[in-house]
Amino acid sequence: MTENSTGKDITLRIAQQPEADALLGRSPLAALVGMLLDQQVPMEWAFTGPYTLAGRMGGDDLDAREIAAYDPEAFTELFTAKPALHRYPGAMATRVRQLCRFLVEEYDGEASAVWADAATGAELLK
Repeated sequence: MTENSTGKDITLRIAQQPEADALLGRSPLAALVGMLLDQQVPMEWAFTGPYTLAGRMGGDDLDAREIAAYDPEAFTELFTAKPALHRYPGAMATRVRQLCRFLVEEYDGEASAVWADAATGAELLK
């Protein structure tokens, strides 16, 4: 069980890897990146990606500002290193950087603010 930024305990079993699931439970950005990666790959692979990416970046969590500022070619290399983080590592590296740039510009880098800003699922989708 993990405590997230709201102080609530969250237990996730999406990635089916305890360390990756713990990161998803405590990091809104990791959960959001996992959702983004959940395209044309098994769900477990997609949601393990944020944990693997954090490790390749030398940390134990993801930071939207750091990713947004990362050199695009170097960031793509983090995705393409074996084992690749996604079936389409180059495209997904670009999308993750775009997501993080958006979070920095619109939400001061705070992924959790995406959910806080929407009162309904329809507003969140918009």
